[in-house]
Amino acid sequence: MIINRLNQLYKPKRTLYYMNASKEDILSFYKGVVPPVVGKYSDAFGAYDYPGVFYVRRLQKEVIGIEFRNNDPRIEYPTEMESLELDAAFFYSVEIDDDAEIDLPFVRNLFEEIAGDDDAHRPYSDLCLEKEPEVIAVFHGCRKFRILHEWKIYNDRAIHVMNDDHDQFQKEELYRLAFTDHITGNYNWIHLEAFLEVPGDREINDYAFAHFDIKQFRVINEAYGHIAANKVLSNIVKAMNEADFVYASARCHNDNFAMILKDMPEAELKQKLQDLFEKNSVLEEDPYYKVYYKCGVVPMRRAMLSGNRVADAAKMAQALCTNKKGTEIIFYTEKMHDDLSWGNFIKAYVETAIEQDEFVVYLQPKFDIKTERIKGAEALIRWNYKNRELLSPYRFIPFFEKDGTIDKIDDLVLKKICKTMDRWKKEGKTLYPVSVNLSRTRMYDENLIEKLTGIIDAYGVDHHLIDFELTESATYDNMERMLYVLRELRERGFKISMDDFGTGYSSLSLLTQMPIDTLKIDKSFVDTIAGEAERNEDVVLLRHIITLAKELGFVCLAEGAENRIQIDRLRELGCEIIQGYYYSKPIPLGEYEEKYL
Repeated sequence: MIINRLNQLYKPKRTLYYMNASKEDILSFYKGVVPPVVGKYSDAFGAYDYPGVFYVRRLQKEVIGIEFRNNDPRIEYPTEMESLELDAAFFYSVEIDDDAEIDLPFVRNLFEEIAGDDDAHRPYSDLCLEKEPEVIAVFHGCRKFRILHEWKIYNDRAIHVMNDDHDQFQKEELYRLAFTDHITGNYNWIHLEAFLEVPGDREINDYAFAHFDIKQFRVINEAYGHIAANKVLSNIVKAMNEADFVYASARCHNDNFAMILKDMPEAELKQKLQDLFEKNSVLEEDPYYKVYYKCGVVPMRRAMLSGNRVADAAKMAQALCTNKKGTEIIFYTEKMHDDLSWGNFIKAYVETAIEQDEFVVYLQPKFDIKTERIKGAEALIRWNYKNRELLSPYRFIPFFEKDGTIDKIDDLVLKKICKTMDRWKKEGKTLYPVSVNLSRTRMYDENLIEKLTGIIDAYGVDHHLIDFELTESATYDNMERMLYVLRELRERGFKISMDDFGTGYSSLSLLTQMPIDTLKIDKSFVDTIAGEAERNEDVVLLRHIITLAKELGFVCLAEGAENRIQIDRLRELGCEIIQGYYYSKPIPLGEYEEKYL
């Protein structure tokens, strides 16, 4: 069992709204079934956390409920559940795989083991395990259990930092050097961390969080000089300190800033941030130069749950600000969190999945549009996740492309196909070409050509039976390298296809240089024809793509044909090969063998 120790966090006084739950209710909750009476409040304004199973010592039982902050007239509190006010407390948060069987003894043993080798010393406070916790909570999501166990604080140094108690330090100068920024005089990130660790010391019960920087700040530095740039930084600090919705702020480094904010509805908070940035959008040295910002905001619930790691979430949202002009404010969402959690998990789990043979190869047949006989197939990957759920490629391929794991998946598919084709050959079956994906991200591998050839030759598969499909899902800037790899593969007898033409990173000029055999037209083009909404412009475009492919000497394959009208229309337009659900969906290797070989 992998234990991910998330963080130590603080929860202020709050109210738990709960329903009495049977053992069956709790077991169902651990399987992802949230009772409707609780679940309908999961995204309500003012909810501190998600629906969870709570063990409350005063109740002497487990209940299912959700926590809200107290005494806020903007909140619509639940009326159909019982309630109980909970005292402010610190918690240690861990995450484990939802394969585990959760009960109270298990949780107690888990945290006693953690306490044995983690005394929770933090920069400004020390925690220890609460032997008689008032609250233990378990939450379920993204194939994980997140468990909160109450801990207690026994050494609070954060209050000295927040209250500027420099008598507690050797010298005031050392304090200032440690906790302030020498350019603006504002506090730095180290100082702000104290607020995130023990917010209750300043009676901050809940908060949102923002991290932002200045777009093209280097231009200000280089074009207008450091004095002008430093003035911009100081003006931002002044604005943050004067803002009535900012609890605390920091200049983190360079042009990066962070703020702990009063929680309010998203639209209201966004407007306040826009106003703050707009007031600091004019460069004093040049009124025609517009200063823009990119800002990531973490809403209250996720900010509270992240504790002093909240900046990671804010930076993730901030990184999605991609426009060069205009101030952008992007709020962190649960989808970002789930994608990050899932991406990190599968990155760590992929080796185990390969070892346990969880990846399965399917084949989708390709058909000659004139004879309607099979011409080959495309190999597609599915993940039989822990032998309990079959995941489609979109659930894992993008993550593997980002972290470089895609080469292992591509090679795994190639090995499985070659091993199967070797068996079919020995059994005397008719063999048709099979295409396998080749991600552009793999072009950086200097040994790619030898590696691919070595896998295929190890099984004695004829080169002309393997078609490498260059996928469009990832960018690659070194076109010379890519063209070299494709030419070398083609000279060794392999076929080359360009996948999803027209949707990704292909260009018309590149087509004249690409050593490809087949041009695959994306399904989005096929969807526009042979329907009630068919437009002449769509037909003209598709006809010219097909004509262009044929005049350049490529075989033209259309993906995603789902009905007879589309087949007939594609035949009229001159398409040669069809791959789509009209003929066959992707099927397991055994079914493909039985039907077509």
